[in-house]
Amino acid sequence: WYFPDTKRMDAEKLLQAEGNQHGSFLIRECESQPGELSLSVLDLGVVKHYKIKRLDNGHYFVSRRRSFITLQDLVNYYGTTEDGLCVRLTQPCRKAIAPQTHGLSYNTADQWEIPRSSIRLLQKLGAGQFGEVYEGLWNGTTGVAVKTLRPGNMDSQDFLREAQIMKKLRHPKLIQLYAVCTVGEPIYIITELMTHGSLLEYLHKDKGEFVAMCDQVEMGAQVAAGMAYLELQNYIHRDLAARNVLVGENNICKVADFGLARVFKAEGGGDYELDDDDEPVYEVRQGTKLPVKWTAPEALHENKFTIKSDVWSFGILLYEILTFGQTPYP
Repeated sequence: WYFPDTKRMDAEKLLQAEGNQHGSFLIRECESQPGELSLSVLDLGVVKHYKIKRLDNGHYFVSRRRSFITLQDLVNYYGTTEDGLCVRLTQPCRKAIAPQTHGLSYNTADQWEIPRSSIRLLQKLGAGQFGEVYEGLWNGTTGVAVKTLRPGNMDSQDFLREAQIMKKLRHPKLIQLYAVCTVGEPIYIITELMTHGSLLEYLHKDKGEFVAMCDQVEMGAQVAAGMAYLELQNYIHRDLAARNVLVGENNICKVADFGLARVFKAEGGGDYELDDDDEPVYEVRQGTKLPVKWTAPEALHENKFTIKSDVWSFGILLYEILTFGQTPYP
């Protein structure tokens, strides 16, 4: 029942997820007052929050009428009676299955070229400018997403250099690169599998039936967290849009396809320099295809991208989220 690094909104999502019942609960660290704790309880589909405070002697209490030496004592007591709470505590919140984010196995943590024979392609999930995406199995056991890249779009050595950097980018809101297959064609990019596919498709299917405004705000916040990390790593996404954000269980959103634009030849490629503010600028070659409605004006006019260009694209992404996937500037 202890979820230490869980925010208030995340606690509500966890408790309202399938498998929890009236009286399910968790205890977490309080966001507004560091060092203090909060009790979150599911009451007839609505999550209610109580502050857990401490006396000078270290005892815990929700109401000063009764205090407890340990948190377990508090949980045990409110499991037998409401005594001022909205409902008696019945069962701890079910923990979400955390997606794997650091590789398929110990061996792929440093050696990310894997045999093509270890990957089995299942159903096709979609197609993009550079290839197709499949649901796959690694070693017959682990579900993965497999992006196949069309021959001629990429130099394998350039990609391997870039993939080595991408594999080190680890953040809860970024799709994790697991491994690659560059021996033979097409090249495979192996990443974690997100059950609901792209955010664009997810929004189109929902149309407001289950995704509420608070969910939309949380989606935007998750993407912002992933993009902030990329900025700290001096990465420029260059193609941030709802189609390049993937959705998992409980509306978990992760940014995908980051960094790939730097290694594509024919369609892209270019060189880095610094602008007047000492920010990294990525200059693309002439003839590069750009997603016009998502691209900042200065990037369209000068073919130069910075973090600020990604901020512009993030604004367009917010429009997509709030309109359930409508095309900007129709």
